[in-house]
This record gives sequence, C-alpha cells and structure tokens, in this order.
Amino acid sequence: MTETNRIEFKQELTDSLEKEVIAFLNYKEGGIIYIGINNEGIPVGVADFDGDQLKIKDRLKHNIAPSCMGLFDVVSEQNDNLNTIKIIVASGSEKPYFLKKYGMTEKGSFVRVGSASEPMPQRLIEDLFARRTRNSIGKIKSNQQKLNFEQLKIYYEAVSKKLNDKFAANLELLNTDEQYNYVAYLLSDSNNISIKLAKYKGTSRVNLIESNDYGGESLIKATKQVLDKIDLENKTLTQITSKERKEIRLWDPIALREAIINAFVHNDYTSEVPPKFELFDDRIEITSTGSLPEGLSQEEFFDGFSVPRNKEIMRIYKDLDLVEQLGSGVPRILESYDKQCFKFSDHFLRMSFPIFSNEVDGHVIGELGGGAIGGAMGGAIGGAIDLTDRQQEVLAIIKSNRGVSYRAIAGLLKINESAVLKHIEILKERGYIVRVGGTRGYWKV
Repeated sequence: MTETNRIEFKQELTDSLEKEVIAFLNYKEGGIIYIGINNEGIPVGVADFDGDQLKIKDRLKHNIAPSCMGLFDVVSEQNDNLNTIKIIVASGSEKPYFLKKYGMTEKGSFVRVGSASEPMPQRLIEDLFARRTRNSIGKIKSNQQKLNFEQLKIYYEAVSKKLNDKFAANLELLNTDEQYNYVAYLLSDSNNISIKLAKYKGTSRVNLIESNDYGGESLIKATKQVLDKIDLENKTLTQITSKERKEIRLWDPIALREAIINAFVHNDYTSEVPPKFELFDDRIEITSTGSLPEGLSQEEFFDGFSVPRNKEIMRIYKDLDLVEQLGSGVPRILESYDKQCFKFSDHFLRMSFPIFSNEVDGHVIGELGGGAIGGAMGGAIGGAIDLTDRQQEVLAIIKSNRGVSYRAIAGLLKINESAVLKHIEILKERGYIVRVGGTRGYWKV
C-alpha cells in the first residue's frame, strides 16, 4: 500500500490532522487517512489506540468549519497484527472547508493535489463559496417548531446511547438561528412526509393489490418499518429432500437492506418528495429523489466514493447502526447485482432488482407461505420433540432465513412480537439457536 491522491499515511497523530482532513473534504473523491503507518507504508501501530480515536473525533468536530459531522468515520484496523486507525473522509457538499481559527483563507483552506495537501488558492476558495449548497435540509427552517423526539430518544437508548438536553444542537437539528431545521422535522415524532410501499400483481402498475403508508412519523421509524415489511416480502422457498435442503430468497437480503437505507439517507428532501418502494411479481423497484451529487460521476458512484447528500441524517443513521462505513453501501449491492440495475435521471435514482429465480425444482416462489414452513418443519426438525408446535414453527422460519427479524416472524405466524421473543428465548436456552453479531447479525442454528 502506498500514498496516493486518496490515501495518506501518518506514523502518529500530529497537529496537521485537520489540514489533511480538510484537503479530502474539499477534494471531489474524499480520501482515507491511516494513523500508525509510516511514509513507506509500513505499519508501526498506535500507542494510545482508544485515546487517539477520541481525540480525532473531538478535534474534527470542533476545529473544522462548516461542520463535518457525518462526513467522516474513525475505525480500527489491524495491519501486520498492529493496531492502526483508519479515518474515512467523504467529499463534502459545503465546500470550502477550513480551519476555524484561520477562516476561509489560504492559511485555513486546503485541497488534495496528487499525494499532498496544498493551500487552496483564494480564487478557488471564493468560487467554491459562491457555489456552496445553501438550501440543504440542515439550513432550511422547519415550518413547525413544536417538535417532539420521543421515538428518536428510544432508538438511541436501544443502542446504549442517551440523548442529553443539548441533543438538538449536538445532532445538528438546529439552523444558524437556533431554530429547528428540516432534519429535525424529518426525525420528529410527527411530520407530513409520506413513505409509500406498494405491491402490484403482475409486472406493471395496473393492478395495485396492497398499499402501505409509513409516513407521518420519525424517518427512523419509517425506515425500520420498510425494512421489516420488505424482509417479510423477501420470502424463502425451502424444499427438503432425502439428500439435501434447498432454499432461495427472492432478493439478496444484504444488498436489499443497503439499497433501502441508501434511498432514505441520500434522498433529496428539499423537494419534499420522499423515496418510494414498489414490489412486482418479477422485481422490486426503489426510487429516491435527486440524481448523483454535483461532481460525482457514475463510475465514482459505483466505486464507492461517498458524497453524502444529507450529512446530518447520515450521522444519525450511523449512530443507530443502520449505516456502516462511509461508501460501503453501493459496493455491497454490486456483489449481488449488476450496474444495469441502477437507472439515473436528472431528478431521480432508481434501483430495480429482479428476483433471483421464480422457481426451485418446479416450486414457484410466488406460492410460498405455510407450505414452505411446514415442509421445513417436517424434514428439518422432526426430532425437536422438546419443543411445542409453535416453537418448531419459529425454528423452521429461522432455519430458512438466518437474518429474519422478530417482526417478520410475528407477521408470518400472525402472533405478536412479545410471543415470538418468548419462543426465541426458549430456543436459545435449549441450545437450538445462538445469536451472532447483535442487531445486524444472524441466527446460528
């Protein structure tokens, strides 16, 4: 590994960190900074691993303007069995970024030139400032100022993070006049944003058979409801023979999750048009408003270069473990689907994912349901004599879909989630299943 226009090495944490980060924020492709690797690309490790990570986050939060929160990740990485720190920096949409103490001057603004960070010429600073995005959702005042955030607080507590009295300022839910901005409105308990999920019979929009509206609530809650509903629709056909067990899902669950979250995080909410989700017999379509951010080509988009449209939403989704590393979503989707599944227009981005197959050994995927569950029970867990019928049904669903959620199981069995939780606790106590990887993990049977 060598230094390039997108990679910078630092043997240790130095006073020039902000300069390097600013240069990547002002660069069209962003970049990566490694702490604990010398100029020759040789890992030397970091002495105060945890302390340095905290210092990095604090320095970038307080020393750079405009705010770069949501535009960087600080993650640990092992290189030659040594602890190193990897700082992933996205290209910012509010260029020019600069050191607060020097302002928008050549002494405070930097840009990446080759493998070096150079002072930005004053003419370029003025040009970038003239083109700066001023109508971002972080700057737009919410029409409603009496907002509640009980749902948001619950979601933070669920990941062992508690919001204090200054959470609105810390999460950048206020504009420059200290009033709630449009981000706050989207994340509040009540709004007028309508998230539509439609299901059609056939391959066109002629025959609508189901319409779901997850609007009027926190964008986080709507996201989780869409994820759960589509996970429920992403059915698994299971066939058990004397020799083997065959199963297939309509869509790759990891890629599908990334696509759904990308649609929520990168949607252009300034148009007040939210993302929409549509299910057909042969495909799923996910449409978000707003095409590629300015300066980002399709090739760079597919390569995972990140230019977050809504950095405040990105930051909160990362806090809640809905988003992993910056720029990881699209490459993860491309592991299962071709670039042709992405359709770009002047005002929209649509992802259209076909089902993998419409049948397995003559069993049509559209005919899933009780038969698939019953088949799995009869062939796979006939020996589970210490379980009730309902617990065997829960186990059968988990065996056919290791990433299934409580809500999806409850929907399939038409019981409430608390009952599902009790059955799962029994399955865990009796050694049938083990949870691997927390909320974003899977069941090991």
